[in-house]
Amino acid sequence: MQVGNLPHNNSYLEQFALEFDLTPQRRIFTVSELNAAIRATLDEEFPDIWVTGEISGLKLATSGHYYFTLKDRDAQLKCVAYRSTNRYWKFKPRDGLAVLARGRIDVYDVRGELQLQVELLEPQGLGALQLAFEQLKKKLAAEGLFDAERKRPLPRFPRRIGIVTSPRGAAIADMINILSRRFPGLHIRLFPALVQGDGSIEEVRRGIEYFSRTKWADLVIVGRGGGSLEDLWTFNEEGVARAIASCAVPVVSAVGHATDVTIADFVADLRAPTPSAAAELVVPIREEVLDRVEAARAKLAQALRYRLAMLERRLRQQGVDRALSALHRRVGRGLQRVDEHEYRMRERVRAAIESRERARRGLELRLRRFDIRPRLAADLRRLETAHSTALELMRVRLIRRRAALDQLTAKLSQLSPLRILERGYAIVSNEAGILKDAAAAPTDSRIHVRLAQGELDAVVRPTRTSSE
Repeated sequence: MQVGNLPHNNSYLEQFALEFDLTPQRRIFTVSELNAAIRATLDEEFPDIWVTGEISGLKLATSGHYYFTLKDRDAQLKCVAYRSTNRYWKFKPRDGLAVLARGRIDVYDVRGELQLQVELLEPQGLGALQLAFEQLKKKLAAEGLFDAERKRPLPRFPRRIGIVTSPRGAAIADMINILSRRFPGLHIRLFPALVQGDGSIEEVRRGIEYFSRTKWADLVIVGRGGGSLEDLWTFNEEGVARAIASCAVPVVSAVGHATDVTIADFVADLRAPTPSAAAELVVPIREEVLDRVEAARAKLAQALRYRLAMLERRLRQQGVDRALSALHRRVGRGLQRVDEHEYRMRERVRAAIESRERARRGLELRLRRFDIRPRLAADLRRLETAHSTALELMRVRLIRRRAALDQLTAKLSQLSPLRILERGYAIVSNEAGILKDAAAAPTDSRIHVRLAQGELDAVVRPTRTSSE
């Protein structure tokens, strides 16, 4: 086929493509179909990935979902962590925290955004458990649960001791052995509870709440043997800490070894380094107590014998019991009479004081009637009122007189001959007065001319006729 000389136009090319079936087939997607296709591709390519970055724009919705952005220096990625997943995290995320997130890539259809569904979140540079420990410790300390003022002293000689721990661990055996050896006859009640793993938090909390509600025990020991941080984590949970803080009886925390520190240690009324040490701290050794009681009894008996001996000696010095009894009766009667006289004297003094007070009040009332100060005050108020009225009348009268004066002044100025002078006229006078006739001013007589501005002295000259 020869095509070298075919004309180059679109209609011919389209006809050529249709003739030889060269037109590409088009597939049209809806937006939902395209998002679903992208999601399927992402699920296949990125089913389980780890992403490192820094948390930014963290928001906790009322539904319990976390929304945030993972970012580094050059990019960012939207993330979501549903409540069903983040409820098992050991720490609370916050802005600016560098983390390692595990999840899968998804497409949010409503906004057409790519997002990471986070299932696991671990802080970088600090373990998740340690971070959770520090966050809860800071929170409870701010609420005052660690304050020394709320720590209660342990009873010195407890009779009933409650223990919340595992019934199969070595800790309960050690505590019962030490308690029984140090003070036989104690009442001990164990609330069996898991101390690690699923359900341990609820069981330990229920045990503490049981002893708090029943108030059977004088104090409660909560603890377990040693282990890793994960093994001891039940005693770092907020629910256990708040149960210890709200317990109605003192609580001793005995978790792990001496080097292990838990949140329960900070909240409890007393922290024991080990369960065995807790048993030694809460009860004394019975033999030592009995020895101290015996020593105190002997010392008290000695003091009583000495006191009785001194009293017997004094009694013998003062005479027989009858004389002492008669003296006591006489002294008692005398004191009774003194009391009666004192009572009468108090009554008389009180009556005199009341009479004087009534007289004083009567004189005060009479004096107030003749007190000139109220009258002076009333006269002064009337004087001030009259003064103000006079000033107001004078002001009004002056205003009226000023207005009348201004009117007269205006009228006088209209009638003043000086206003005529301003239009170019003059007042001519001589010794006889103002000249109204030229015959009154003979030739060579002196006249005075007053102008609008200034005055002149002149001499009368003969009048020239028009012919001259």
